[in-house]
Amino acid sequence: MSPSPALQLQEVHKSFGPTPIIRGVTLDVVAGERHAVIGPNGAGKSTLFNIVSGRFPPTRGTVRLKGTDITGQPPFEINRRGLSRSFQVTNIFPRLSVHENVRCSVLWSLRYRYSLWHRVDRLRDVEDRTERILAQINLSARQDVPAGVLTYAEQRALEIGITIAGGADVILLDEPTAGMSHSETEYAVELIRGLSGGKTLVIVEHDMGVVFNLADRISVLVYGEIIATDTPDRIRANRAVQDAYLGTEHH
Repeated sequence: MSPSPALQLQEVHKSFGPTPIIRGVTLDVVAGERHAVIGPNGAGKSTLFNIVSGRFPPTRGTVRLKGTDITGQPPFEINRRGLSRSFQVTNIFPRLSVHENVRCSVLWSLRYRYSLWHRVDRLRDVEDRTERILAQINLSARQDVPAGVLTYAEQRALEIGITIAGGADVILLDEPTAGMSHSETEYAVELIRGLSGGKTLVIVEHDMGVVFNLADRISVLVYGEIIATDTPDRIRANRAVQDAYLGTEHH
């Protein structure tokens, strides 16, 4: 019996005015897999992420999360159902400390939410989980500094930590290594691999070294359509993929 899909897209379309961006995407992401979406600039990758996470409603088609229809639901409802995402542009609270940034996400995941009768610094379960995540993202020594003064790579690591800390079991990462040096990218890949264990990961990434190192399966999006979904080795050898994308950028 094959694993059930954590995320399903069925004939998803998205147009802005008369311009079609997503043209009938059908995709199953298996629970527990690391799935990469690649393609040239303008292929519609970020638009697809925005549809899945609720920022854009599809023009037509269906999106299901763990079997539940989430088509057109607002982002906060989709997040409550177990999906979290990061963005291409770092999205943190720059004036809060590193510790406070992670703790905000942990509080929600442990269902304290907007409780007014708990002293947050006395919640042992919150502190334990926050400290564990800070250690995982290698920011324990920086936990008291404002997040806005971290280096770019540290901010990206913090955002990944915040995304994971929310407790979601389906994680979308939008170009998590963009702008990083080679050594920073290597660290980020190991960080993502460790933090995403046991979760379903969908990643948009331009760095093919990251993609082929991290993904269990890869989908290739070209002009709003998926032209192939397969294992990294088979995607690398796929002539249509080479002609449409890999062969023009990666030899």
